[in-house]
Amino acid sequence: MLQGESELTLDGKGRMTVPARHRDSLAALCAGQMTVTKSPSRCLLLFPRPAWEEFRAKLMGLPMDAESWRRIFIGSALDVEIDSGSRIQLSPELRRWAGLDRELMLVGMGTRMEIWDRGRHQALEDATLAQPMPDSVSKLVM
Repeated sequence: MLQGESELTLDGKGRMTVPARHRDSLAALCAGQMTVTKSPSRCLLLFPRPAWEEFRAKLMGLPMDAESWRRIFIGSALDVEIDSGSRIQLSPELRRWAGLDRELMLVGMGTRMEIWDRGRHQALEDATLAQPMPDSVSKLVM
């Protein structure tokens, strides 16, 4: 289970360091092999390879009216590996698309992680908290 937030810094070569608390589980789960792709939320999704393969199979099973969404997810997907320095290389195209500059937020979301520009993530969180909580969530947590 990938969960929690980590503030990270993108280095000059477009690499981000995988937080120590995730390294052992990712090594066991996917031997450091991961896939990064676009998210409709304008962040990047980072999947351990087995979780990506399940998600990709579900996408491929969708009807033709989902072709544009398949193109976003599968067409932009990039297989990456955690290197010896515990880093992942993010392509310039994906960084540009998600508006990633230097300060990042890595958010564990269960079977995947999200990579956000830190300022955009904070603004989204503030906007979410400014809205009423949906009934489905309030019944769960209240």
